[in-house]
Amino acid sequence: MKSISLLTATCIVIANMVGTAIFTSLGFQVGSLPTGFSLMALWFVGGICALCGAVAYAELGAALPRSGGEYHFLGTIYHPAVGFLAGWVSATVGFAAPVAAAAIAFGRYLADPQSGPAGHLPAISLLHGYTLSPAAYLALLIVILVTLFLLRDVRLGSAFQNASTLLKVGLVVVIIAAGFWVEKTQPISFLPATGDTALILSPAFAVNLFWVMYAYSGWNASTYIVGEVRNPARTIPLSVGLGTIIVMALYLPVNAAFLRTTPLHEMKGQPQVALIAGSHIFGHTGGYLMALFICIGLVSTVSSMMWIGPRVTMAMGEDLRAFRWLGRKSARNLPINAILTQAAIAIVLIVTATFDNVIKYVQFALTLSSALAVAGVIVLRIRQPDLPRPYRTWGYPLTPIVFLVISTWMLWHMLADKDTRDPSLLGLITIALGLVVYYLSPKNPTPSPAPSAS
Repeated sequence: MKSISLLTATCIVIANMVGTAIFTSLGFQVGSLPTGFSLMALWFVGGICALCGAVAYAELGAALPRSGGEYHFLGTIYHPAVGFLAGWVSATVGFAAPVAAAAIAFGRYLADPQSGPAGHLPAISLLHGYTLSPAAYLALLIVILVTLFLLRDVRLGSAFQNASTLLKVGLVVVIIAAGFWVEKTQPISFLPATGDTALILSPAFAVNLFWVMYAYSGWNASTYIVGEVRNPARTIPLSVGLGTIIVMALYLPVNAAFLRTTPLHEMKGQPQVALIAGSHIFGHTGGYLMALFICIGLVSTVSSMMWIGPRVTMAMGEDLRAFRWLGRKSARNLPINAILTQAAIAIVLIVTATFDNVIKYVQFALTLSSALAVAGVIVLRIRQPDLPRPYRTWGYPLTPIVFLVISTWMLWHMLADKDTRDPSLLGLITIALGLVVYYLSPKNPTPSPAPSAS
C-alpha cells in the first residue's frame, strides 16, 4: 500500500535532520573554531555534502525502488553481504541510538531544574539502589508513547509527522527571526579574517564536521521507505532535495542567531546551547519557552526515526530466514515486530545511558555506508548503463565526487582523532560481526526486482 505522499516524505526527511544536534552541537564547536566565519563555513560545507549525497541517493531510490535504504542499495550494487552489513548497523543501533539521544534530550530539556516545564520532578529509586533520573524516565515515556502511536495506523502516523514537523520548522524560524531582531549583540564577525583558512583546513574542522554531519543526517530518510511512497521516481528526488535545501536554509541562520546573541564562553562545552541562547534572545522567561518548544520538536524526531528504522529491519526479514520474524506485517501493513524491536533497543540505550559513545561509533559506520552508496551511483552507471533511471544525479559526476572526498576526509580524521578513534574501531568490529551473522544465516529466495517507477 503506497500511502506516503510527497509532503509526508519531505516532512520525514526534515524531521530526521532537524533533531538533537542543532540544539546542542554548537557548544562543542566554539572551543576549537572560535570565529564566526569558520563556524558558518562548517555548517555550509556540511550542507553541501548532504545535498551532494541527497541527489545521488535520489537516483538510487528512483532506479532501485524498494524500501531499505543502504541495505537494498549496497546489496544490489555490490553484493548481498555488503547490503546486510549496512542493514545490520541500522537494525541494531543505527536508528535506535538517535532515537535514544533525541528522547534523552527531550527529557533533559523538559526536566531542566532552572527552565524546564517539568523541572521539579523527583528521581525514581529502583532495585539494588539504581536511580532513574527525571530526564531518563521522561525519555522512556516518550519512546513508549510514540511507539504505541505509530502502531495504531500508518495514516495517523503520517498526519502526526506532518503536523509535528511543520511545528518544529516554525520553532526554528521563530528563533532565527527573534535572534536577528535582538539589538544587543556579541562582537563576532561572519566575514573571513586572518587565520580562518588555516582553521578550515585543520583537523579540528574535520572532527567538528563529524558532529555537523550528524546534525544533517536524515537527508536520505525517504529512501528507506521507497516501497510505501507514491510515485517514487518523482517523490524520492523531490523529498531528499527539498528537505536538504530547507534544512540547510534553517541551520545557517539559526547558528548565526545563537552566535550573535550569546557569548562564546557561555556556550563552550555546553550541550544545552538552545537554553543558554534562549535567555539572551527571549529574556528571563525565554529558557522556559525554548525548552517547551524544543521538546515538541524532539517528539517529531523520535517519531520519524521510529517510523523509518523498522522498514530496514523489515526488508532484512524478507531476505533472511533468521530475521523472518522482523519482516512480519500487521493487517494494517505495519512492521509491528520491527517497530517493537527498535523501541526495545532504544529503551536499553536510555536506561544504560551509553547513547553518547554509541552515536560516535554509529556515525562512523553510517558515514561509511553512505559513502559506499554514493560511490554505487558511479559503479551502477558503469556496470548497468541501460538501467532505467527516472532521475539522474544533478551535477554528475562532480556531486558524488564532492561527497566522497568530504566523507573520506571525515573518516580518516575520525580514525586519527583520539576522542573518536575507539568508537570508530568498535564500529568496524561490529561490521565484522555482522559479516559472520550474515554467512551463518539461511537466506530466503531473492525477491523479484521492483519496477523502476510507479
